[in-house]
Amino acid sequence: MPSSTFLKFSATHSDGRIGLEIWWKSDRNRLSGVFSCAIVVSLRSQTELRRLAVLQRCLSGSVTVDSQVVSSIGKGIVVLAAIGPNDNVKSVETLAGRILKMKMWPDENNAQWKQNVQDIQGEVLCVSQFTLFASTRKGTKPDFHGAAKPEVAKELYDHFVISIGKLYSPEKVKDGVFQAMMEVALVNDGPVTLQMDSEETRRLGPNTPDTTPTTT
Repeated sequence: MPSSTFLKFSATHSDGRIGLEIWWKSDRNRLSGVFSCAIVVSLRSQTELRRLAVLQRCLSGSVTVDSQVVSSIGKGIVVLAAIGPNDNVKSVETLAGRILKMKMWPDENNAQWKQNVQDIQGEVLCVSQFTLFASTRKGTKPDFHGAAKPEVAKELYDHFVISIGKLYSPEKVKDGVFQAMMEVALVNDGPVTLQMDSEETRRLGPNTPDTTPTTT
């Protein structure tokens, strides 16, 4: 490409959160570098939008709807889960497996991050929460257009909960009420709270050994 050629590169995510525009006048080698930089920025930003679950290590947890306790657990994990437009059956099944393998407890020698919820025979309480996809970039009112449509989200969320039960033990897995106004209570143990990403899960796969949280 001649050195006198101008390049304009633009990238915008579908929800409007990402905007990138670069003007460049250079030779082919420098142009290649600009493309690489732009693509990396765009992909990293999109991945941030696909967060599906927040895990909270707990001593107890419960869900109340209309003044009635519908689910409760003892020691284990409270999972706040949201379904995004890019999620599918495979991604939620893989995420279910990674949640169960996530090492969130110390072992019998008090060595940290050595045991998962199955190792301690803990319980899992799943709560649907589309607000994890809220965009707060503009104004003071959250925008939830990044979440999947309710009918699609319910089908995948139900499959997600069932998958955790199949991989673990159905009686150990409890659920809230999809789309209901819920009162979620828990005693966070630590506190320990982790985020998991469905796009990252699809990339790593269900058998990746990276199931120990990084601490600083």
